[in-house]
Amino acid sequence: MSQPYTITTAISYPNGRPHIGHAYEVIATDAIARFQRMMGRDVFFQTGTDEHGLKMAQTARDRGIEPKNLAEEMSGYFKEMNNKLNISYDRFIRTSEPDHHRASQAMWQAMQANGDLYLGRYEGWYSVRDEAFYDEKELSEGEGGQKLSPQGTPVEWTVEESWFFRLSAYQQKLLDLYNGQPDFIQPDSRRNEIMRFVEGGLSDLSVSRTSFDWGVKVPGSDGHVMYVWVDALTNYLTGCGYPDDAGRMARYWSEGGDITHIIGKDIVRFHTVYWPAFLMSAKLPLPRHVFGHGFLLNRGEKMSKSLGNVADPMELAERFGVDQLRYFLLSEVTFGNDGSYSAEAIVARSNSDLANSFGNLAQRTLSFIAKNLDGRLPAPAPQDVDRDLLKAVADATGNFQKAMADLAPSVAIEGWMRGVFACNAYIDAQAPWALRKTDPARMEAVLATLYEAIASLAIMIHPVIPASAAALLDQMGISDDARDYAAIVADRYADLRASGFTLSPPKPLFPRLELTETDA
Repeated sequence: MSQPYTITTAISYPNGRPHIGHAYEVIATDAIARFQRMMGRDVFFQTGTDEHGLKMAQTARDRGIEPKNLAEEMSGYFKEMNNKLNISYDRFIRTSEPDHHRASQAMWQAMQANGDLYLGRYEGWYSVRDEAFYDEKELSEGEGGQKLSPQGTPVEWTVEESWFFRLSAYQQKLLDLYNGQPDFIQPDSRRNEIMRFVEGGLSDLSVSRTSFDWGVKVPGSDGHVMYVWVDALTNYLTGCGYPDDAGRMARYWSEGGDITHIIGKDIVRFHTVYWPAFLMSAKLPLPRHVFGHGFLLNRGEKMSKSLGNVADPMELAERFGVDQLRYFLLSEVTFGNDGSYSAEAIVARSNSDLANSFGNLAQRTLSFIAKNLDGRLPAPAPQDVDRDLLKAVADATGNFQKAMADLAPSVAIEGWMRGVFACNAYIDAQAPWALRKTDPARMEAVLATLYEAIASLAIMIHPVIPASAAALLDQMGISDDARDYAAIVADRYADLRASGFTLSPPKPLFPRLELTETDA
């Protein structure tokens, strides 16, 4: 039996509504999770919201409501987005949940038992927006002398009593991790950045605050709440059963387990420096991979409320279609790099790949069978050219699987498109509409080959466009238990013909999208 697979997004900070960047991360993670399930693996996929911290407390105060009420409202928008985008999460975690408080406090006590926490006084630069502390050497100067973090956010000089984590003690252990497990941080550009940062020396980390109380209480220390990253990062353990469900932990968070975090590049440091150090301190297993994806840019510009170019993913999904949006984001952007989107780009990609290439291939093949054979599935009589097409589709499947396993969805989709192009070239060359009059038996053999190839292509792309692929497979009579990657190489078509299945006239899957004046 294959090893269980745990995959998570970062948990989103809900002091504002979700934007397209949140959607991109969770769509990519969902596609990977669906792919691993179709490979026959037991997958645990977690996403959710990170609800504590000073930003949430300040936003709630500005609105005149309690932080817990703000968290309830805003978390709801993120869960709604996930459901709208057909995200197949196994758990949507909220850090305000009691079992997460229990896990965070257990994590704290484990680090304390290891001698890595001590009480002191914090004086330094703090970014409310990033919920992060920064050394003087990391800062730059903005307009009016305002000091800025590496992310360009304002920092404030903060003085208060604080618990500290002995991060400095883990410098060499972290470097040993990066050198011994080169694919722990992906892509390589992120790994190189983190290596240089850690090699430059690590300071002990302030891990509690006393200036606000919206957070997980530090056990045995009145007035202190946990620094939000201790609390937030522990969410991954909460979902895996920590600290009480040893059986679940053994399954989804074990030593040597296949555990992957998909996160934005701006929080790679927290996940690859602080998080493994916390886990080492608590004597818990480490994840296998942390992948820092790039940012989405609106027509090449960084999204900003002041520029008015922050896109609502719900509106984009409503405007263009959920699967069309999913396909665009995963095919257009090389995973790990920054990418750009626009209405024109979404329409062009969807029409070219989905409507014209794959959708038209499926529509004209299935319509021809429904019309000319009264829906009876055609009899195969394969020739070399037919076998060559099915081999091309099988090769595309292998390439797709390898790329998805390597966390490269855009490369996987390129492989899939090669299979689609091969089918379109084949149907144009074999011309079953001409064979209908001259060689009906050969016509059926061509259609049977295409039927099998199209079903395989639909199964292959299912993790990316799950609703559309499922609708096509429903039309084609492919049962739910024959929709994993093992089924692609099975003799599915012969069994389907033997069952007496009759194909009904198909419904178009991908209507052509049109631009409107508001898209400019």
